Amino acid sequence: MKSLPIRMRLSLWYFAMFAVAAFALSLTSWWMLRRSVDATEYHDLQERAEDVQILLEHEGPHRSLQDLQQAFNSVYILKDDGKWLQVRDQDGNWIFRSKRMVEENPTLQPPDRLPANGLITQFQQGTRYVRILSWPFAAGGRSYSVQTGVALNKSMALLATFHTDLFFLTPAVILLAALGGYLMSRKALEPVAALTAEARRIHDRNLETRLPVSNANDEISSLANTLNQMLERIDKAFASVRAFTGNASHELRTPIALLRTEIEVALYRPRDAGEYRETLIRLHDETVRMTNLVETLLSLARADGGAENLTLETIGVSGLFERLESTWKPVMQRALLDFRVAPCPETLTILGDPVSVARLLSILLENASKFTAPGGSALLSAVETGNRVLLSVRDSGIGIAPEHLPKIFDRFYRAGQPWDATARGSGLGLALGKWIAERHGTQLTVESEPGRGSCFSFSLERGATETALPRIFSGEAAV
Repeated sequence: MKSLPIRMRLSLWYFAMFAVAAFALSLTSWWMLRRSVDATEYHDLQERAEDVQILLEHEGPHRSLQDLQQAFNSVYILKDDGKWLQVRDQDGNWIFRSKRMVEENPTLQPPDRLPANGLITQFQQGTRYVRILSWPFAAGGRSYSVQTGVALNKSMALLATFHTDLFFLTPAVILLAALGGYLMSRKALEPVAALTAEARRIHDRNLETRLPVSNANDEISSLANTLNQMLERIDKAFASVRAFTGNASHELRTPIALLRTEIEVALYRPRDAGEYRETLIRLHDETVRMTNLVETLLSLARADGGAENLTLETIGVSGLFERLESTWKPVMQRALLDFRVAPCPETLTILGDPVSVARLLSILLENASKFTAPGGSALLSAVETGNRVLLSVRDSGIGIAPEHLPKIFDRFYRAGQPWDATARGSGLGLALGKWIAERHGTQLTVESEPGRGSCFSFSLERGATETALPRIFSGEAAV
């Protein structure tokens, strides 16, 4: 099911919030008015009852029943005969009864049977609804019960009018709340719409464009900053891809042009077998270099795409060094270098991907052979440091200038020229080596000084003494 647009959802939330608030306010107003009317009527009835008490206290305790009846008749016959009032003493004698009370004849309990705060009851007399208060009190040493009433018609009319007004006003408020919710949601989303319009104008040709950020420190400015940071990363990624493509094309164009030239020269005129053999040897060397370059490019591309997997297992350092020594000793001898492998315990092991670790060390040994003058030296060693093993390749070559050190791990970056002009490099070896080290949870570091050689090193966890179950780390694993 398709979800509602955020503007519609905001409008509905605003509408629901204001509708609930309007409904709750209406109910609260009705309850407060009803409570206020009830309290006013109760106080009115209580004041009338207290007037009766004051009159009895004024008459004194020695007045007879007839005197009290005459006194009440003289006061209330004209004043309160149109209302509801009746008074009786503790012996059940009636002191005063208005005509309306006589007609209705409500029950008036003795004073000792009434609660101290009085008793509220209601009855209907014709078209009138009457609320009466039965209240006990003492005056002149005797107890009395008074019952006084008030008509509810005015209060009921007031409440009915208020109820009708609320009945029409509340829906109007709810409709206004719906309109206000729509306008508020539209106003609230205007900055988002503006950001959307700006973002739609950004494409691969103007990635340097950034979204406007408001001065307010709110969610919209935070969103704009986040999108700008994302655009910055995308811009860098596009620039990296463009640079990678351009540099790869340049690196491949040179050997392809050389191959074409060699072939065209060989075909220009007939040659003897020796000349053809020399040409084929040069072509073979160039194709080997192209193959290595393409393999490195593919490895970096798979690494960027997260498709390069590493299987970590226990590797014997001694066996690894023996294989590297047998491979690189002839190369070092041809370069007239003293290549040594530092001895290490037979039991020393590391945890890593065998192929990748060997490739990383081969990259470092290849750089040592290229950038070390004849008569120099190269040393491959492993040193235990706690629960890790530090692997390093040290040479006595030309070294690296300080201004080049921060860039030597960038792709296609070359910090110097090799001693052998035929041993051209692509500038991708250290970039691939850095990636291999990072996928092993470590860093490839370098210590170098111009004219005094370089030392590349990285550390790996020590492996188990026995072969452990391999663990697979994907190219997407975090470093």
